[in-house]
Amino acid sequence: MSASPFRIFGLCLLLLLPSTAAAWQKSEQPLITVNGQAEIRVPPDEVNFSLEVTKLNRELTEAQKQTDDSVRDILVLARRFDVPQQDVKTDYISVEMKYTTDLVDDDESDADKSKRIKREFLGYEVSKTVIVRFKDLARFEKFFAEVLKAGVSKVNSVEFRTSQIRKYKDQARALAIRAAREKAVALTAEIGQSIGKAYSIQEEGYSRSSSSNNFSTVVSGSFSSDDDSAFAPGMITVTAQVTVSFVLN
Repeated sequence: MSASPFRIFGLCLLLLLPSTAAAWQKSEQPLITVNGQAEIRVPPDEVNFSLEVTKLNRELTEAQKQTDDSVRDILVLARRFDVPQQDVKTDYISVEMKYTTDLVDDDESDADKSKRIKREFLGYEVSKTVIVRFKDLARFEKFFAEVLKAGVSKVNSVEFRTSQIRKYKDQARALAIRAAREKAVALTAEIGQSIGKAYSIQEEGYSRSSSSNNFSTVVSGSFSSDDDSAFAPGMITVTAQVTVSFVLN
């Protein structure tokens, strides 16, 4: 004779109750939750910079040739300073017709025609952007000074970086967890208690503050190449933050 479905349901309910009670007790454990943050400062070992070469000429082919000549000079310099081919690339190319617009007084007496617009074709403006990653910081200032002489019209950005960012992220995270534990120990000691095992760990993310310089004006002048150098790449700051919950004893 088969068992009653009501008896089977009752048995299942009894089997589920202990595990449900254990989960409820676990979730009701007294916890202490703290934040930990750490910051490390590291020197950069490479620099990325973006250069713009712009030439204007009434003849399109001549404007293209002048731009290509300057870009070619930059590539030659990069090879001379042992920059790998994969660390130099042409990122952006544009061609634009340029005009000048002037408001000229009209000699006509009609008030509605008191002014007229006069446009003059200036030529074709050809621009190319070159992005370079330079790893030999000891020679960067000299290389950069030579690059500026190659016909660069504008320096869009200069950013100092580290190629070991993953390693420094791990170090900052480990220090942040240690800081969280030390904070929890100090807080519980003040009330005569202690912490047990970690209940949960959550990484809040990390931030990297790189040493960078942004330029938006036409380049003029050059860098000094003597001992009184003004070159200072600064330091890179890597910050990590975690939230840790410990069981409170």
